[in-house]
Amino acid sequence: MAAPGDRSEPPPQLPEYNCSYVVSRPVYSELAFQQKHERRLQERKTLRESLAKSCSCSRKKAFGVLKALLPILEWLPKYRVKEWLLSDIISGVSTGLVGTLQGMAYALLAAVPLGYGLYSAFFPILTYFIFGTSRHISVGPFPVVSLMVGSVVLNMAPDEHFLIPLNGTAANTTVVDSAARDAARVLVASALSLLVGIIQLIFGGLQIGFIVRYLADPLVGGFTTAAAFQVLVSQVKIVLNVSTKNYNGVLSIIYTLIEIFQNIRDTNIADLIAGLLTIVICMAVKEINDRFKHKIPVPIPIEVIVTIIATAISYGANLEKNYNAGIVKSIPRGFSPPSLPPVSLFSEMLAESFSIAVVAYAIAVSVGKVYATKYDYTIDGNQEFIAFGISNIFSGCFSCFVATTALSRTAVQESTGGKTQVAGIISAGIVMIAIVALGKLLEPLQKSVLAAVVIANLKGMFMQVCDVPRLWRQNKADAVIWVFTCVVSIILGLDLGLLAGLVFALFTVVLRVQFPSWNSLGSIPSTDIYKSTKDYRNIEEPEGVKILRYSSPIFYANVDGFKKCIKSTVGFDAIRVYNKRLKALRRIQKLIKKGQLRATKNGIISDAGLPNAAFEPDEDIEDLEELDVPTKEIEIQVDWNSELPVKVNVPKVPIHSLVLDCGAISFLDVVGVRSLRVIVKEFQRIDVNVYFASLQDHVMEKLEHCGFFDDHHRKDTFFLTVHDAILYLQNQMKSTKGQDSILETISLIQDCKDPLELMDAELAEEELDVQDEAMRRLAS
Repeated sequence: MAAPGDRSEPPPQLPEYNCSYVVSRPVYSELAFQQKHERRLQERKTLRESLAKSCSCSRKKAFGVLKALLPILEWLPKYRVKEWLLSDIISGVSTGLVGTLQGMAYALLAAVPLGYGLYSAFFPILTYFIFGTSRHISVGPFPVVSLMVGSVVLNMAPDEHFLIPLNGTAANTTVVDSAARDAARVLVASALSLLVGIIQLIFGGLQIGFIVRYLADPLVGGFTTAAAFQVLVSQVKIVLNVSTKNYNGVLSIIYTLIEIFQNIRDTNIADLIAGLLTIVICMAVKEINDRFKHKIPVPIPIEVIVTIIATAISYGANLEKNYNAGIVKSIPRGFSPPSLPPVSLFSEMLAESFSIAVVAYAIAVSVGKVYATKYDYTIDGNQEFIAFGISNIFSGCFSCFVATTALSRTAVQESTGGKTQVAGIISAGIVMIAIVALGKLLEPLQKSVLAAVVIANLKGMFMQVCDVPRLWRQNKADAVIWVFTCVVSIILGLDLGLLAGLVFALFTVVLRVQFPSWNSLGSIPSTDIYKSTKDYRNIEEPEGVKILRYSSPIFYANVDGFKKCIKSTVGFDAIRVYNKRLKALRRIQKLIKKGQLRATKNGIISDAGLPNAAFEPDEDIEDLEELDVPTKEIEIQVDWNSELPVKVNVPKVPIHSLVLDCGAISFLDVVGVRSLRVIVKEFQRIDVNVYFASLQDHVMEKLEHCGFFDDHHRKDTFFLTVHDAILYLQNQMKSTKGQDSILETISLIQDCKDPLELMDAELAEEELDVQDEAMRRLAS
């Protein structure tokens, strides 16, 4: 009975299965099983037949293709107006207000004028409404992607390219031509959006949406956390209203922090107070929204409220004039006419565009899958590539930067009741109203407030740091990938950091394949269950048999590791044993020729009264190819597990069979097949038979195609299960019981010019012609 105050609970009782089964069937080798059970023939279509089927057209197929390319034709006719329209309107208005502010805020990250952030929050939605497959994501700017765009923009259009002399001052005094700089940066951002869209469209057309699978969750987590840190640093200088150079590339974030601290005494107090208040209020209200989301019907749009209040205060107190606060100043009214961005810039941004295209797609698909799973529908990864490709191409012609989806904005759209992309179209309408009519009202707004809104939305990304301890407990490799990607993305920049993280993640996969887990198995008594001898007690290993389970493909990169696993399992090196036996037999042969040893049916014996030179130093015969003499095979019976009459340390071989459990081997290459043949040959030379168990059918086919099977490598050494192989070996041992199991027959290379002579005529009847004896033994 538990002591008073002891709150420890007893361990939960595991369910007991009071049932058992008995199976009676023959022991099956692969050959026996295939002879008894006919395999179904696989019909392989020719290339012409495949092309004819894929190119055939029917009304039903054409309509299916059209609905796949235009998902709106699938869901819009099924739209439930009475049930969904009101929810979509409420959701669209809420999302549109948030999207308006985030569009302006994320334009700061993209290093373009704020009005173009509104364009980027409007145009991509129009095309995604038609081509997208997710019902809930809110399409538009995202801080990570915006920062990556800003990196390209600042690299191709830095302030140094737009310096002009200041009129009325010394000749060496220059200022930045902000109008020309902003125009150039808009062209760079729109050209990048066009190129990213083209890449995404090509990826979608080639049906390679699977590429996002190589961006593992730990990699994406580390990368987005690093991006959040870079976003934080880029916005801190705006909150402080401290001017710094626009650094880009390796260690750019370090240089930016150094310059911020060097100029921190120039901080604008009005901007700092406004920014800090915005961060505190936004984060506090967001926490309330999150904790009481089941009680609050609509999340409090705190960004909108704070923006309205901050704009009113800035306008009433005239913060720009009285406190030199940094404000938005001007927002273009209306839309710019569409134009094709300069394609001549593509060559300078090609490398970065690939990483941006993949990251933007990965973020959108990962967020879309979360809500698709929640609401029980599916999204098409390849169609999402096409949808975002068309959206970015279309947006690039309207001076927008790259669009994806934002987690916070999508959460608002879903939590306020959004059912379909009708909510997205309504949110685009709200942004359009801001572009056309409300832009003038937002001009007094402080930039530090927008920067604070960005920082407040980074909380979710920074909280991903809490995943690292959990990952370390679950899988240390994933934790290392997370930390490595995060650190290198901070140090090297987002584009190089993503590439380095991807390479490192793939490298860990290679290491795990090259150095996989393996186990020496034994059986649970009276069952057909085989478990690791290291992990379980009361495990029985069959006498004279070793069982190895190898949990990896066998290919050129891990063949050596596979051989080391076999060596560790059996406890000896088959090649070394073979060479040592050859060395011993060579010395025995010489001693027999000298009359110091005799070969009899009882083995090798020494003559009494004759000096035994068996322990005299002899040449090391490790490579018989160095002997320049004609040879032929003879046979001598030797008990290798007893003391030999020569001074050669021959390792003991305590087994007669090795069983390889191949159930976890998913594929083989040519090198792997060749290595298996060599392994079988090496063990056969020392009288150890190798058996294979649990091979998958496609692996057996690979062995057949690679010519594995011949007279020495037969299918009857391949068994359906490990237990089949063990039962076969036990039956073989019973059938050979009573025979002499000590004397073994091995091959020896012998000089054909100097055949073995018997020493004493009176013992001729006792002595043994080894070849004849071997034939009689085989016949028996």
